[in-house]
Amino acid sequence: MRKHRILIVEDERDVAELIRHTLQRSGDADAAIASSGDVALKTVSEWKPDLVLLDLNLPVLDGTEVCRILRSGAATKHIPIVMLTARTGEDDRVRGLDLGADDYITKPFSLRELSARVRAVLRRQTAGSTRESAGHIYRGSQLVVDFEAVSTTVSGERVRLTRREFELLRYLIQNRNRLLSRNQLLERVWGYDSVIETRSVDVHVGRLRKKLGEAGNRIETVIGLGYRFVDS
Repeated sequence: MRKHRILIVEDERDVAELIRHTLQRSGDADAAIASSGDVALKTVSEWKPDLVLLDLNLPVLDGTEVCRILRSGAATKHIPIVMLTARTGEDDRVRGLDLGADDYITKPFSLRELSARVRAVLRRQTAGSTRESAGHIYRGSQLVVDFEAVSTTVSGERVRLTRREFELLRYLIQNRNRLLSRNQLLERVWGYDSVIETRSVDVHVGRLRKKLGEAGNRIETVIGLGYRFVDS
């Protein structure tokens, strides 16, 4: 089995080497290091990593710009990105997730937790690729979701969703008319259960509903229990 390729974008060399050693210790990953934003983009193009572990405070191009460029490129928009940064504010987290990051880890961090989160994102990516290769389209009265093309339309109008929002919608639709707890959504969409707060689920559901407009009413809140997608 091919080892996962992980690109560590970090300008502090000792931190980057420690992360590389940790990720490669299991034997199922190869890790490379880029110490600046421009080198990171060049390495992604040439090496084609399976995941990018991205610091935000970088020379030449900062991490948010690197993330934006990767998410806008046809060949790179599906590469999982885990942001690793000293920026701990809620606004920074929200901005990172809105840019398309798959996860957000703050410094100082536990190497064990970092490894677990990286594995979770890679598992979710593999599962998503398997589902997409099978091909499937959901058609409701207003909402059409093409899981293979990663496309969402409401009343014929294209709706732009972040990667996390799309995966959340996908899982809700695949389990339509079933009640899903916040912990279930964390485990299946985020890839783990108690590492992040369940409030993150509420925030993402709220944004997803807003983007879907009237079709967002299909996502029902069951007070104290979770959410349910009601088929149209």
